[in-house]
Amino acid sequence: MGIQNPIVAGGASAPGADPTITNRRRWGIIGLLFVASLINYLDRATISVALPLISVSLNLAAASKGLLLSAFFFSYALMQVPVGWCVDRYNLRWIYSVLFALWSFACGLTGLAGSLGVLIGFRVLLGIGESIYLPGGTKIVSVLFEPRERGLPSGIFDSGTRAGLFLGTPVVAWLIVLLGWRKMFFFVGFAALLWLIPWWMVFPARFSGQRPSPNAHGAHETFWTVFKHLRSRDLIGICLGFFCFDYYWYLLVTWLPDYLVTVRHLTILKAGLYAALPYFVWGVSEPVGGWIADRLIVMGWDETHSRKWLITLAFVSGLLLIPAARVGSAHSAILFITGGSLVGLATGNLFAILQSCAPPEEVGVWTGFENFAGNVGGIIAPVATGFLIARTGSYLPGFALAALVLLTGLLAYWFVVGKLAPRHLSS
Repeated sequence: MGIQNPIVAGGASAPGADPTITNRRRWGIIGLLFVASLINYLDRATISVALPLISVSLNLAAASKGLLLSAFFFSYALMQVPVGWCVDRYNLRWIYSVLFALWSFACGLTGLAGSLGVLIGFRVLLGIGESIYLPGGTKIVSVLFEPRERGLPSGIFDSGTRAGLFLGTPVVAWLIVLLGWRKMFFFVGFAALLWLIPWWMVFPARFSGQRPSPNAHGAHETFWTVFKHLRSRDLIGICLGFFCFDYYWYLLVTWLPDYLVTVRHLTILKAGLYAALPYFVWGVSEPVGGWIADRLIVMGWDETHSRKWLITLAFVSGLLLIPAARVGSAHSAILFITGGSLVGLATGNLFAILQSCAPPEEVGVWTGFENFAGNVGGIIAPVATGFLIARTGSYLPGFALAALVLLTGLLAYWFVVGKLAPRHLSS
C-alpha cells in the first residue's frame, strides 16, 4: 500500500492525514526548512572565502580554482530531476535526512583534503546532498498548505538561502581567522548535523510524496517517464521564467563584490559589507511578496493575477541595475542595486505558481526541472558577464543584459504559463 499524504490545509487535517500535524507543527517544519536553507548557502560560501588560503596550501593555479568552484554546480544541477522524482514517491523524512547528512559530511571532510582531486570530489558530494533543498522544500509546502496560503511559507523557507549568503561570508571569514581553514570546514560541516535532532522530533514519520495507492494511474512508472512532463506548456513557461530569474540572481552573487572593488574602489572589507545589503533586502522581500499575494487572494482576488502581478512588479524593479552602473557615486550605485534586489518579492510566488500548475503528485519533479533550468542560467550569467566586461571594459552591458533577461521572463509567466490550477497529464 502507498503511504497516505498527511495533508493539513487551512489548519484542518484532510482525510487520511496524520492528525498530529497541527497548524503550529507545520509552521515549525517551515522554520526548520528555513534553517536548512541557511546552512545550505553557508556551506556553499565556505570554499569561496577559504579559496585564497587553500590555493596557497595546495598550490592551485587560476584554472584549477575555476574548476573547483564550478564542480558543485554541475552535480547540483544534474541531481535536481532525480531528487525531485524521489521526493514525489518516498518518505521525505528519510530523504531529507540522508541528503542533509551527506552534504554536512562533505563540507566537514573538506578540511582533510590534500589535493585538488579530493577537493573536487567533496564539492561534487556537496552538490548531490544540497540538491534536496528546493524540490524537498517545495514538495513539503505543497502538501501542508492550500494554494492560497503557499506564497508566505515558500518565501520563508527559501529566504534562508539569502540569509545564509548574508551571514556566510563574515562568519566563515571569522572562523578561518580563529581556527584556520581546515578546522573551519570541520566546524561548519559537523556542527550542522545538530539540525537533524529537531528535524526528527518535529517532522512526521509517515510523510511521503508517494501516490495514494498502487492502483493509481502511473504508479509503476520508471524514472525516465518523468520527461513526459516536458510536454506541458506550463512547465516549459515556468522553466523559461525561472532561468531568467536565476540569471539575474547569479549575476549579483558572482559579480557584485568584484564590481564594488574594481569599479567603485571600495576595500574588500567594505565591499563585503555593502554587498550583504542587497542580499539582505532580497531575503526579506521573499516572504513579504508571498504574504502580499496570499492576502490578496484571501480578499477575493484571482490567484493567477495576484501572483503574476506581484512577479511583474518585482521583475520591473530589476531595471534599477542599469542606472546603478551609470551613476558616479558609489553610494548611489549601492542604493540602486539594493532597490533592484526587490526582485526577491517574486520568489515565493514563483514557487506557488509551480505548486498550483503541477500535478499534486509530481510537484517534486516539476521543481527539479525548474531548478535545473535556473542553474543553467546561473552557469551562463557569470560567463556572459565576464565576456562583456572583457570586450567593452564596462559592467554596464552585463548589468543591462541581466535586467533585460529578467524582463523576458515576464513573457514566459504571462503568455506561456496559463491559469493556476493543477494539470494532470495523460499517459
